[in-house]
Amino acid sequence: MLTAMDVWEKLADLRRHGRAVVVVTVAEVRGSVPGEAGAKALVTSDGLVSGTLGGGKVEARAIAEARDLLESGGDRCRLRTWNLQRDIGMTCGGEMGFLFERIDPADDWHIVVFGAGHVSQALLPLLSTLRCQIDVIDTRPEWIERIPPAPNVRLHAVAEFEDGVGFVRPSSFVLSITKGHSSDRPVLREVLRRHPDIPFLGAIGSASKRAVLLRELGEDGIPRDLLETIVCPLGLPIGGNDPAEIAISVAAQLLERRGSG
Repeated sequence: MLTAMDVWEKLADLRRHGRAVVVVTVAEVRGSVPGEAGAKALVTSDGLVSGTLGGGKVEARAIAEARDLLESGGDRCRLRTWNLQRDIGMTCGGEMGFLFERIDPADDWHIVVFGAGHVSQALLPLLSTLRCQIDVIDTRPEWIERIPPAPNVRLHAVAEFEDGVGFVRPSSFVLSITKGHSSDRPVLREVLRRHPDIPFLGAIGSASKRAVLLRELGEDGIPRDLLETIVCPLGLPIGGNDPAEIAISVAAQLLERRGSG
């Protein structure tokens, strides 16, 4: 069983890394049950990350309930009581009551990176050390798989890059570092259509690429004032063209923009 100290230390670590989490507590037990009152577990959108609630079907049901609480974005707390035989389909005849408490991240800085290529491979280990939450989108599973795991980084393989725009929030910082101009364009277009007040939208490339992007996005119907908000070239004018140096310049620019409000 997780001790109270284990719970709060792990919870603090998840919140520092920008993860929303549900604390699940076995609030009461009656009759024959696999768990014990007071047991705790921590559940993120990825599933169970720490602790146990008794295992088996009842634990799976509790994890599903916790993930639903995270995804619904409504209630912050739920109380559920299940008869293990009638509601869960177990042979045990007892009942278990669970308290679900959603805890939001300590820092809600959200960064969405489209593209998992060479620059992103260098950039993401830097960003993952910061107090933020990162979603990474790419059409190439083999590149996604190369990204080092981190508790505040979520990976999404999609059919088309623009399919990942659903992960963007109105307050997100968005980086388009895809395979090239043809895949950056639909990402930028869809982000500006859905979130015209996005605080940061950047695309990697040269000044000439910016001119072509702005012209083509204008042809797509994006207003000129929104086109001017696109940051391209991406990154501060420091360092060279090595992916590691580009990554440092991009990370510095994001911190600079976040600090400016």
